[in-house]
Amino acid sequence: MSWYGYGEYVPVAKKREKAAKQLEKMRKKGADLSPVVIEGRKIAKTWWGDAWCKNLESYADFRNRIERGSAYVKNGFVIDLKIYEGLVTGKVVGTTLYTVNIKFDLLNANLKKKITEMVGRRIDSVSDLIDGKFPKELGELFLTQQKGLFPSPREIHMDCSCPDWADMCKHVAAVLYGIGARLDQDPLLFFKLRGVDANAFIKASIDEKISSLMKNAEKTTKRVIKNADLSEIFGV
Repeated sequence: MSWYGYGEYVPVAKKREKAAKQLEKMRKKGADLSPVVIEGRKIAKTWWGDAWCKNLESYADFRNRIERGSAYVKNGFVIDLKIYEGLVTGKVVGTTLYTVNIKFDLLNANLKKKITEMVGRRIDSVSDLIDGKFPKELGELFLTQQKGLFPSPREIHMDCSCPDWADMCKHVAAVLYGIGARLDQDPLLFFKLRGVDANAFIKASIDEKISSLMKNAEKTTKRVIKNADLSEIFGV
């Protein structure tokens, strides 16, 4: 402690070293850890990762506290982050090692069905979905607050073992940002988190295309018969 009652200032480089040592120590003991590693100044670079971070920053409830976690995740303090269906777990090095658990409400069945129907006709492959290669209006649909795929504040339930009284402490904020970085590596984890089968979008797309082809074929057949000379068809 300093003379003024505040914690002693610790340089960032020393904090990074502490995090790296903690990671190595736990791995030697057999811990299965998946640290978040940020390369460059930007946390996320792909459409999904960047959209995740921007969505968090767009909510007034989060805006004043979310940025506190930016430096933490960039400096390698999130030494473990795992994504499950409806749950993200993390371990963050601060004054000591803190455990973070963030629960996400799964997409309700009605919204899931509505989005699947709207998305299916606009996506050609899983790879296009993963790469964020879809019409702009589809991206806007995903991000529509309360009605899209991305979670709203009321759908996010946060818990951290640190003594900070706030729901979103800097450790939770770091893990939330870390999710964006993780989606850069595997965007399909986003659908897993929200309880959505990404393949359902592709199935809907295939069904839509088959239906369209059959309708076109039916129209063509009727047009050919209508325009044909009946004497040629029936030999009269």
